[in-house]
Amino acid sequence: MKATIIGTGSYIPEYILTNQELSTMVETDDEWIVTRTGISERRIQKSGDVADMAVNAALKALDNAGINSEDIDLIIAATSTPDYLFPNCSSIIQKNTGAINAVCFDISAACSGFIMALSAAKAYIEAGMYKKVLIVCSEKMSGITDWKDRSTCILFGDGAGACVVESSEQEGVKSVDLHNEGMLGEVLTAKRNENIVMNGQEVFKFAVKKVPQSILQTLEAANLTTEDIDWYLFHQANARITATIAKRLKVPDEKIPMNVDKCGNTSAASVAILLDEVNRKGMLKKGDKLMLAGFGSGLTWGTMAIEWGI
Repeated sequence: MKATIIGTGSYIPEYILTNQELSTMVETDDEWIVTRTGISERRIQKSGDVADMAVNAALKALDNAGINSEDIDLIIAATSTPDYLFPNCSSIIQKNTGAINAVCFDISAACSGFIMALSAAKAYIEAGMYKKVLIVCSEKMSGITDWKDRSTCILFGDGAGACVVESSEQEGVKSVDLHNEGMLGEVLTAKRNENIVMNGQEVFKFAVKKVPQSILQTLEAANLTTEDIDWYLFHQANARITATIAKRLKVPDEKIPMNVDKCGNTSAASVAILLDEVNRKGMLKKGDKLMLAGFGSGLTWGTMAIEWGI
């Protein structure tokens, strides 16, 4: 059997932290932030936890897939900001969605979390172990952000995204390319009970070099070209990173939906939130080919080719 996505969901908090409000907290202004990042605002989870956002996104994905929670065999949660050391976030999702038949585990791969989780779901399904997998990525980045550090506080927001993956005779989730370079892990860190520390220049150089290489490898494995892809869904880290990757691949802007301007960088949740957004807007049609890309702390990066709706 093969793996295909049959439903998506997302949740973003109600509270909007604008660049104007941020400028009262740290020395910055709207023009400076937008010019360097493309971000105008970000959502902040004022009340509630990471698991609360996750459950909201999960329930929407289940509804969109048209299945009951009891049908889920496996829940994979991706987060770098869990509420507890244990129980894991996926177990809380199981409890609060009623997915009583699911095995549950979490992964931590920062901004590559959705790609890593989706690749794991693909592997489990193709191995014949599970038939329906719920993937939920939820991050409360505001909880580990230093709101006095101008280089990082302008970037991050909170939110959750989810999808349901099902066994199928058709190959919806096609080729996958995953990588890690732990030797460079110190360029983006968050120690326990401490805030994010980032070398932005090094992260930028890493992303714009490694992600295009990975995309080309994924396309080759799927017997596709850059022109065959209808939509490129990149991790929403920074508009300048996305623009540079697109330029290197010669991909037109109209194939690259973005929401970083409204959501900021939601780490593991960003690609999942964006996928749900374009799905609910009706932008995806059966047979569309998507390229997903995540990259971040670890350093980790991964890309995935998907055919939609089969």
